[in-house]
Amino acid sequence: MVFSSFAPVAAALIGFGGVAAPQVPESVLQLTVHETSGRVTSASLTCDPTGGTHRHRDTACATLTAANGDFARIAPHRQKCTMIYSPVDVTALGSWRGTRVTYRATYPNKCAADSQSNGVFAL
Repeated sequence: MVFSSFAPVAAALIGFGGVAAPQVPESVLQLTVHETSGRVTSASLTCDPTGGTHRHRDTACATLTAANGDFARIAPHRQKCTMIYSPVDVTALGSWRGTRVTYRATYPNKCAADSQSNGVFAL
């Protein structure tokens, strides 16, 4: 009797070719923001398909796609930031569509890092 309730599920899986394999992302990045206070924030970002632990992964992937994965070509967004100097170091390590990515930069504060990276480093 137990096997008879399993039979329709098994037949459906066999009929549809089983369970599909997960799609491997084309781009995988580990993003880190290191503040002078010692606080370190890190997030993973995958694109194509979008995923990871980044809070704004859809926006970050769209920004990087527009720049073809080149952090130096990211168009900043207009945002008012305070003039308080509290530098942050940011890093991006991983790959973008098969090309290795190693990016490091220092911004005057977290707001500037967010603005100049168009949200990619808004962890």
